[in-house]
Amino acid sequence: MKSIVVAAIAALALAGCATQQTAMSDADKVKAAASAKAKAASDALALAKKRLAGVESAVYFDFDKFDIKKQYHGTVSAYGNYLSLDKAAKVRIEGNADERGTVEYNLALGNRRAESVSIGLQALGADGGRIETVSNGEEKPRNAAKTEAAYAENRRADLIIYK
Repeated sequence: MKSIVVAAIAALALAGCATQQTAMSDADKVKAAASAKAKAASDALALAKKRLAGVESAVYFDFDKFDIKKQYHGTVSAYGNYLSLDKAAKVRIEGNADERGTVEYNLALGNRRAESVSIGLQALGADGGRIETVSNGEEKPRNAAKTEAAYAENRRADLIIYK
């Protein structure tokens, strides 16, 4: 009878150890999953930074327009993706116009251009609270020449990332 009691106690002790081992193993699994998730997020952010470095930092517009042309969807997408991954990053969008038109009109047009890009970024997951829009109107031309090519360079929204 004594040997049966001793065997039962030994079996219970071993069962208790096995349960504790499984619980620790589950904790290790949770840690490993969290570590893998953090690495995936870090890798995604690094890829987004690399993609951002390879795109234009401005969106250009047609005369008297503020809709984003198809050729700049990739730029907006790269910035939107980056902002959705880097929660510390902010962006200032500076809307600009060429010198044709009144000062007031160009300020309003620059604002509409900046807002258009902001809406595009938010549609891609960027937090609107981290997006600042300003209008320079015609005050910050990229090219001071008085040619159609120069005017086209000045009709833009510049995207500036900061933290």
